[in-house]
Amino acid sequence: MTNSAHITIPATTLDVYPLCLGGNVFGWSANESQSHAVLDAFDSLGGNFIDTADVYSEWVDGNKGGESETIIGNWMKSRGKRHQFVIATKVSQLSTRAGLRPENIIAACNDSLQRLQTDHIDLYYSHLDDKDVPLAETLGAYQTLINEGKIRYIGASKYSGARLQEALDIAAKENLPKYICLQDQYNLVERNPFESEQQQVLKANEISALPFFGLARGFLTGKYRPGVTVESIRSAGVANYQNEKDYAIVDALTKISQAHNSSISAVALGWIRANKQVSTPIASARTVEQLHEIMQLVELTSDEVATLNNAS
Repeated sequence: MTNSAHITIPATTLDVYPLCLGGNVFGWSANESQSHAVLDAFDSLGGNFIDTADVYSEWVDGNKGGESETIIGNWMKSRGKRHQFVIATKVSQLSTRAGLRPENIIAACNDSLQRLQTDHIDLYYSHLDDKDVPLAETLGAYQTLINEGKIRYIGASKYSGARLQEALDIAAKENLPKYICLQDQYNLVERNPFESEQQQVLKANEISALPFFGLARGFLTGKYRPGVTVESIRSAGVANYQNEKDYAIVDALTKISQAHNSSISAVALGWIRANKQVSTPIASARTVEQLHEIMQLVELTSDEVATLNNAS
């Protein structure tokens, strides 16, 4: 178990800790002070890469979206830490700023910059493919924002392999900014569509994945066991995994974690990192205790990776 050096995300100059902290819980299951405690701990442990979105956490009663960005912005401002951090956020899923029309992207970006209290976003994602808008128009809006210094790089989230390739081809042909990464679900219980159709596009274009739900909504932390009731606002999301096959994956993770004297979560994330098309997984923590579990960097042997592949 190591806390090794930073990595550079392929096709960028972004130098990051090999775990990206997900901001989806900030303003949802973690209030501002709990979120700031997690961010302080993340910083103290060497973390420097945070992922959020304008839509986090619009789904909570009384929220309007932008809560996570606001919490992160307040934290960076109060700690004077903006220059030490790589910040990723996203556009297209907030109900009041939906889709990828150029004027919407530009307005949403300006909103995000204000909430984050910064003059630039390091990595700006199309949060969801918008087939109603020509890809060249969307990429053209990103070009405008890059020219203005408001964003540095762009990524795609939840794009099929075919659509990602189409966007990359248009970017090359029309000399527009290209997506430098793909964000989608990938973990030991949900291996497709990543392995079946996205991974080969990343490899062919020498770009990487930053997968979310690396712990399968918490199922791969090991806290869900047969006959155990878990009190969590996310527990409904793991109902599909509570079966014999997926419990066998948790058992395999548990054995390997004991061999490494590490958390089960760290092994599940280590399996994701073992995939050469992944630069860094994204995982969130509601508490400092959970953060310590996901910050451990476990390098798995090829035999351990094979054991987990077979189990899943």
